Parts: sequence; structure tokens; C-alpha cells
Amino acid sequence: MATLAEIRAKLQEAQSKSTGQSTGGGDNAIYPHWNMQEGKEAVIRFLPDGNSANTFFWVERAMIKLPFAGVKGETDSRPITVQVPCVEMYNDGSVCPILSEVRGWFKDKSLEEMGRKYWKKRSYIFQGFIVENPIGDDKTPENPIRRFIIGPQIYQIIRSALMDPELEELPTDYLKGVDFRIAKTSKGGFADYSTSKWSRRERSLTEAEATALESHQLFNLSDFLPKKPTDVELKVMKEMFEASVDGEAYDMERWGQYFKPAGMGQATGDPHRATANTSTPAAPASEDFEDEPAPKAAPAAPAAPAAAAPEGASRAQDILAMIRNRNNAQ
Repeated sequence: MATLAEIRAKLQEAQSKSTGQSTGGGDNAIYPHWNMQEGKEAVIRFLPDGNSANTFFWVERAMIKLPFAGVKGETDSRPITVQVPCVEMYNDGSVCPILSEVRGWFKDKSLEEMGRKYWKKRSYIFQGFIVENPIGDDKTPENPIRRFIIGPQIYQIIRSALMDPELEELPTDYLKGVDFRIAKTSKGGFADYSTSKWSRRERSLTEAEATALESHQLFNLSDFLPKKPTDVELKVMKEMFEASVDGEAYDMERWGQYFKPAGMGQATGDPHRATANTSTPAAPASEDFEDEPAPKAAPAAPAAPAAAAPEGASRAQDILAMIRNRNNAQ
């Protein structure tokens, strides 16, 4: 028999699903800042990527939304959206079959609106500590290093600060870094994060934060990008895109074993045919995830100060010692 705590947890999960709120993942590692109440702010401290080859302390995720009027064979189905990964995010020269088609639409003003509809939507994956948490029911996992899915509005604020010539230290520096304040307001009936900002004062990590770094490893952020589609899956993506543009319904029989809407059941195709676990999770229900503007020449990535964050257990111990010495000296 279920305990009262288990029943409450189940009811809370059902309520979150019915209201469209994201709980931030089963392991609670993703911090759902979009669930903050209006007028609140969360203070976080970004950390470096566990992948030392990454110049930045984030990775970019690019997804394409394919809307369908409904599901084929279901007379009472509602409009659905299937998300597929844009392979340009992997930075290996791969060509996105959907964007290859859509780019040409922006040369015709009558197709611009349709082009924006199918253009890639960007978000950015960061990691760090929660310094001040305004979400009362958010529970800190055993590993306090959380991941953040940041939309373009907040990302531009982060990027602009990195381009400021007066910035001398990397914000993720363990001793001289600064915290970031995610502030949620509203504008035009939608969530607005334009007042988010970096803290003005530098702050060394606390002993508790340094100990957490000693006990847990930094995430390799690229591990949380969708799996790169195979050649077969790229063909399926193109087929789904063409069907979506033509106003066709989503065909579970044809595409369900490759990509399907979040929450939809198993594919009903040939049970003897191998299925590919390539469905991608839906982005959090946050207004911060804006549509990308019409494509222009891609700006150069911000030249962030060289990452100097120590890595590994032995280096974490060195950092812990430096933080303790610094705190004792104050």
C-alpha cells in the first residue's frame, strides 16, 4: 500500500502535468526557473563545462518544431507539435535538411512568416549552484550542481556582459567570479526576464560549494544534447517537415518509431522492425524560449575570457584549500 507521501507526490506530479508545468526532470537536476512567481528572482552561480575542450561554459541546443493538425486515424485528436534536432548544433559541418529548404523562404516576403515558424529555436544549457531559490517546492538533489536551460533573452544578457571590455575575470571563476540574478516579470501577458543581471560584487565559492565540487564532477554539457540523427532519421525529419507544411496529420505508423510528441505512447508500426530511441524531450513551458529571427550572417561567438577553472578531484581539493584560506583571512 502506498504511503501518504507517495500519494501526495503522485498527485503533485499529475497536477504539474495538467497545468503544463515542468518539474525539471526526473532527477530534479534541471532548475525550473520558469516556475518562479512573477516579481521573484533566483540567484545562481554558473560553473564551467566539464568538457575542458569547450571554450564556453554553456552549449547551444537547436530544435525545430513541426506542427501537425492532429494524429492520423484519431478523429478527436488536437493539434500537436513534434520537436526534432537541428544538426547544425553539433558544429561538425552537418547540413540540416529542413533549414536548407527554409533559408530560401526568407528571400520571398510572402514566405517570411512561414519561414519563422519552421526556423530553429535555440536554448542554452548551463550548470551551476542555486544561491537563492524563490521556488518553495523545489528540492535540491543530492548533487547540488544543477543544470539550467536558458532561452535567448537571458542568454543575450549573459553574452553582452562577456563582451564588456571592463570585465576582467571569468564569471565562473571559483575565487573571483560573480553570481547571476534571474528576475521574472511580465510584459504583454508573457514572462519577461529582461531585468536579469550579473551581481556587481565578486564572490568566492563557499566552503559548501567547494565541497560539492570535491564530491561531484562537473557535467559534460554536450552529453545533454539530443542524440545526433542518423541518415535515416534525417530523411524522416525531412518527410515530416514536408507533411507538416502541407497540412497533413502526424502519422504514428510512419514516424512514431523515430520522432513523436512528448507523452505520446509507443509506436504502432511493424513490431519486428527495430525502433530508434530518438524522440526528444519538449522544451520547458517557458515564454523565455523565443522564436529565432530571420537568418542573417551568424555573429562570431563571444570571446569569453580563457577558462581557468580547475578540474578533477585533486584540483578541487586545491580550490577548497584556497577558499578556506581566503575566508579565514577575512
